[in-house]
Amino acid sequence: MVNIPTTGLKLKLFTTIAALRCYLEQYRADKLSVTREFEAETPKPLDVLPNYHQQIGLVPTMGALHAGHQSLIAQARRENGLVVVSIFVNPLQFGPQEDLDRYPQTLDHDRQLCEAMGVDVIFAPSPAELIGPAAQDRSAHTQVLPPSAMLRVLCGPHRPGHFEGVATIVTKLLQLVQPDRAYFGEKDAQQLAIIRRLVVDLNLSVDIMGCPIVREASGLAYSSRNQYLSPTEREQATGLYRSLQAAVAQFRAGERRAAPLIHTVKQTMSTLPNLRLEYAELVHPDTLTPLTEVSTRGLLGVAAYVGSTRLIDNQLLYARKPIVAIDGPAGAGKSTVTRQVADRLGLMYLDTGAMYRAVTWLVLQAGIALDDEAAIAEAVSRCVIELVPAPPDPPTGPLTVLVNGEDVTQAIRSLEVTAHVSAIAAQPAVRRLLVAQQQRYAEQGGIVAEGRDMGTYVFPQAELKIFLTASVQERARRRHQELLSQGQTQLSQAELEAAIAQRDTLDSTRAFAPLSQAADAIAIVTDDLSIEAVVDKIISLYQEKGLGAMA
Repeated sequence: MVNIPTTGLKLKLFTTIAALRCYLEQYRADKLSVTREFEAETPKPLDVLPNYHQQIGLVPTMGALHAGHQSLIAQARRENGLVVVSIFVNPLQFGPQEDLDRYPQTLDHDRQLCEAMGVDVIFAPSPAELIGPAAQDRSAHTQVLPPSAMLRVLCGPHRPGHFEGVATIVTKLLQLVQPDRAYFGEKDAQQLAIIRRLVVDLNLSVDIMGCPIVREASGLAYSSRNQYLSPTEREQATGLYRSLQAAVAQFRAGERRAAPLIHTVKQTMSTLPNLRLEYAELVHPDTLTPLTEVSTRGLLGVAAYVGSTRLIDNQLLYARKPIVAIDGPAGAGKSTVTRQVADRLGLMYLDTGAMYRAVTWLVLQAGIALDDEAAIAEAVSRCVIELVPAPPDPPTGPLTVLVNGEDVTQAIRSLEVTAHVSAIAAQPAVRRLLVAQQQRYAEQGGIVAEGRDMGTYVFPQAELKIFLTASVQERARRRHQELLSQGQTQLSQAELEAAIAQRDTLDSTRAFAPLSQAADAIAIVTDDLSIEAVVDKIISLYQEKGLGAMA
């Protein structure tokens, strides 16, 4: 029996690079040993080797932790076996007249919070340790310079050198920790976009996870700098959120042009006391390109001074059709429900299964050995898979599947493809590459998709997330009845229950795309519900959210 090491051991606090490296090297060595032992005892595809106790999540912070940081840590804890929180007040990202000397530093409090949340490691180096001598002199050290166009908008012109300092230190942390995932808040939207670009441009092997803004009951976004605010200023600071919400109301009423939306923000803020607007701008959330109107997505960002304290906030605006993400364990009825929901809503059913079949067809056509993962990754990297709805509307008719422009709709249903698709789909490189292709459909929206991690990883921006589940007993009962109707009587219901429970464990601990319920997903337990009742429930939730007006 493989003994998989668990987390929950005493929190480690390291202040030196040497100690952090030593700890992580030992952790990875132990992980490799466990993986090899598990693989020897229980031969399975690479994709289903234990994941939860292996992968590393990094939460970079400057300390003074609050509820926003807690949300990042909580997500990292759910998705990784080891969680590292860095606490480093980065002098490279502060300008000469900024608040470096008075930025709150509360390491004892931060350590207690991290320990309570199950963090494994805090890395809290000094500037001399992480940067070197003369840590505040940017010219004395190698720097990472983001694309200049991404620095010309939002905070860039008002904080020269800031994002160069952020990019340099984040790159150092990613190199030192080498996490599987790193977590950043969406409140710092420009920082998030720059870090995502940095990871792509430098070919770093890490998933950058953007986490939703956490707000106080008043709407004020949590920030370490909120500590500077007096009670009166704290109330006045809610003006940032209120001005954004005024523009959101205008956007929902049909306004897509940047100028009127920005005017609404400025006009609203001008009526609020003790608020001095620094900027209000509309940009694309990924590229930070200034927008004159929102055609698919936009980021409306603001910065303002409340007294002497500078605060930022933002709001994502979606002009595309909605996305519905349905996740859940095997046997919960996801496929049938998703197809019917797409049909009822007039949205496209994103048949991810067809995409994996298309890749399998491509591999077989090319004569690539099924266990040659590198060659398969090469082939998939160079192919384009398209799912084309049958014209005209609605887009829920049979899909035409194209691989590099060739119609393979019928070919991917062959017995040969069916026999090998599971082996191909289990390869992490295939999953990563297909996820990237699936995410391109998010730009225009209008899709319903089902899987294990649609709401957590593939489409975290989905307007409606459903976690469809049923008890192990109910799923076994359904499967047993299905087998009996086919004349198959070999397996008892008890045996099916054991098999389904094991499948749930494997699916939730996969090395890539583990089964996980998104924090904002609505769980529907289907034990006592018919397919029709489940579909009706999802349609009702869709309508309650007012998503029909977006379609």
